[in-house]
Amino acid sequence: MEKALQTMINNMPEKTGKSLEQWKSILSKKAFAKHSEGVNFLKKEHGVTHGFANTIVTLSKEENNTSEDLVSNQYKGKESLFPIYEKILATVKAFGTDVTITPKKTSVSVIRKRQFVLIKPATKTRIDLGLKLPEKPTTDRLGNSGPFGTMCTHRVQITSIDDIDDELIGWMKEAYTKAE
Repeated sequence: MEKALQTMINNMPEKTGKSLEQWKSILSKKAFAKHSEGVNFLKKEHGVTHGFANTIVTLSKEENNTSEDLVSNQYKGKESLFPIYEKILATVKAFGTDVTITPKKTSVSVIRKRQFVLIKPATKTRIDLGLKLPEKPTTDRLGNSGPFGTMCTHRVQITSIDDIDDELIGWMKEAYTKAE
């Protein structure tokens, strides 16, 4: 797939009239809510074929955000929650060298072989911590997964750094152990 993509990028100036960088520059001046809107714009306004339009839009999105940007964007207006996030991260990283932190647009996945924790700033005053603990019963504190659906089995709502206590750390460690 890499070779085909590189060939497509190399052929772009000849086939579309512009280089990938020139197309990225054009797209950077527009704000499309959906991938298909960008593709349709290139097809209709610039006569680019579907294959090239799809590739251009995909590649222009990939470079938009670094992991740090994704996390800082999640905590804009929710800065008081950031110390809680940092403590959760420090806690799960201490479980082992096989922990991978993967920021996404609205949450951060913590993965061993599988995701075992999901960190999401849900409101200005609360982080929802998703846990993958199959077969574990819910309690008042260890609630059902709620908006996480099947990504997690449970959710703990965290409003203070003090909520990261031995009980919560135990649940995160258990989820880590089950994710091997």
